[in-house]
Amino acid sequence: MQFGSRRRKRLLHVAAAAGVLALTAGCSSGLAGGGSEAADDGPIKIGMLAPFSGSESAFGEYMQNGAQLAVNEINADGGVLGRDLELLVEDDACDATTAVSGANKLVTDGIVASVGGYCSGATLPTLPIFDEAGIPMVIPAANSNELVDQGLPGVFLINGTGDQQAEAAVTYAKQIGATNVAVVDDATSYSADLAGAFTEQATAAGLDVVVSETVTPGENDYSAVATTLATEQPALVYWTGYYQEGGLIARQSQDAGFDGVFLVADGSVDAKFAEIAGEGYTDNVVGTFTQTPDMIEGADQWIADYEELAGNPPGPYSTQAYDAVRVMAQAIEDAGDTEFDNVVAGLEGLKDFDTFAGPLTFTDTHTLSGGGFVIVAIDPATGAFVLEDDLQG
Repeated sequence: MQFGSRRRKRLLHVAAAAGVLALTAGCSSGLAGGGSEAADDGPIKIGMLAPFSGSESAFGEYMQNGAQLAVNEINADGGVLGRDLELLVEDDACDATTAVSGANKLVTDGIVASVGGYCSGATLPTLPIFDEAGIPMVIPAANSNELVDQGLPGVFLINGTGDQQAEAAVTYAKQIGATNVAVVDDATSYSADLAGAFTEQATAAGLDVVVSETVTPGENDYSAVATTLATEQPALVYWTGYYQEGGLIARQSQDAGFDGVFLVADGSVDAKFAEIAGEGYTDNVVGTFTQTPDMIEGADQWIADYEELAGNPPGPYSTQAYDAVRVMAQAIEDAGDTEFDNVVAGLEGLKDFDTFAGPLTFTDTHTLSGGGFVIVAIDPATGAFVLEDDLQG
């Protein structure tokens, strides 16, 4: 799929609920939202949707702090096009309705670019909102294949896709000799997309997918799927949902008698997984994930800077959010303005841009050429996930 440049009419942004024109506060000549009509003085506003409430709220703080650290560094170095960046943040709660409201609020508030997106199911309905407003997106965390399958020219992912994460899971399964595997998802866009990719790739690799189950998120009793796993005894089960349910399924499946490897996807890679599963229930737990700062050689100063800003150590997706801001800022600088087509061209033109995941050059589908996924395991002393296998051997 090739993304061609699409000329856009300069749009007047419409407030979602009221359907009225929104004027930028304090500026009689600038219109709220949209790169092409944004005021050419004052701060360059970039927006972030992330979960600050709900079961995934821990990730919102990591993302906001990582993004703000990048904004602070860029501003200290002279800003972008001689102007400061300003980060505007809205809660999406990993909920589609909340995300739509937050996206419309950011457009009304005059952002010219988006650097948010954690849950794919919440990010997907915001794509047409930002697209119609002429706002390019660099998505730091959400990675469902559906995000790029829309074919929208302003959507870029700097986290590996579901296909790439599934590839890492299959590689690991083969590496440990797991010929019969299971997959469990929670029916959300991200989870179902990843489960489907894993099933397809595992089957193509000659693995036998003996269990494929879908659970309802938000429940406390997953004994039915736990009993199925204990009965079928796959060598490895891949849980593609989030940590709240994943920790419960890990515990309940072991109580039922499952003794295989419990592999979790990146939505479950957080210290809260161990808290939910409980002591003694994580020895068999590993995850597919991209490297965090503590796993990266030479990241000590970045970690110290983050802790000075946030008061706490960085967590999952803090680096991706940091890089999303830097990538967008470079594209705007290269474009010479904040007009949509020019910024998109700037993003497409990045070559080997330095990020935590390695040199970045976008593919024709606006994804990374390599997912960068590794295998992480839980440190029993802290409950945190640490590097286990870089899958390079």
